Amino acid sequence: MEVEARRGARVDVHQHLWPQPFLDALRARRSTPRMDGWTLLLEGAPPYPVDSADHDIDARAAQAAADGFDRVMIAVSAVLGLSDLPPDEAGRLATAWHEGALGLPAPFEPWATAGLREQDPAALERALAAGCVGLEIPATAFATPAGVEALGPLLQVLERADRPLLVHPGPLAAPAPAHAPGWWDPVVGYVQQLHSAWWAWHEEGRRSFPQLHVCFCALAGLGPLHGERHHARGGEDTAVDPAVFVETSCYGIRALDATIRALGIDVICNGSDRPYAAPIEFGLGAPVAHALCTVNPARLAPDLTGARRP
Repeated sequence: MEVEARRGARVDVHQHLWPQPFLDALRARRSTPRMDGWTLLLEGAPPYPVDSADHDIDARAAQAAADGFDRVMIAVSAVLGLSDLPPDEAGRLATAWHEGALGLPAPFEPWATAGLREQDPAALERALAAGCVGLEIPATAFATPAGVEALGPLLQVLERADRPLLVHPGPLAAPAPAHAPGWWDPVVGYVQQLHSAWWAWHEEGRRSFPQLHVCFCALAGLGPLHGERHHARGGEDTAVDPAVFVETSCYGIRALDATIRALGIDVICNGSDRPYAAPIEFGLGAPVAHALCTVNPARLAPDLTGARRP
């Protein structure tokens, strides 16, 4: 009965919520990424004022209930650049994240994080065994087929454990142009990263990791819509991969409709990117909402009762 209830859960696969141990670890740092009170400091970026209410556990749980979500998968946010830090620094922040996020109450379920300079498969295995739903990585690490291949030690852990990978925008290689508006990086830089990662995975990923479930944030930067151009320029037509998902954060009905036309509906999951954006109104009827919020996330990610995907 419990497993059946979980299969009927409404899910948001992409939110961000920083628990106290992780906030403390960021505030203890003297180099970026770090927090100065409630100001986030990142390399090459202006100071970012963080709203403390965005990381209030009770308030966010109430918000999830108001949104109608029974499961909310939270990630540290690869934009922070944790994965690129020296191994000891990345390890300390990852430990703080896992300690705090795994201690959060329902409906929150954490994506694991990991340093990538020196991969530690055993640490990822421990995080998954403790209850992390899968692993978040920056799209920058997936930007080329060689980058996908280089992540083999961690991706093999996920594949063996039947846990998914979340591909999220990472740090930008260059700051936004002078006087660029605040939306520039999310609309330009992050989309470019995800687009590259989508095609790198399709070139190398499935061949090397035949069983891995992958989810690309933000409709993979609309990379799936370029399938016709891929074919016109010499790429081989392939069937839609039922284990490669995209989530909907920061897009609306027009982009969603186009992606459904490109991929079908079975590989699209609901994601909001809260607290930076709100869940979208799909506007395509109850069956579509049920697929995106319930059926497809259950195929992407295992629940935490120990049952495998349906």
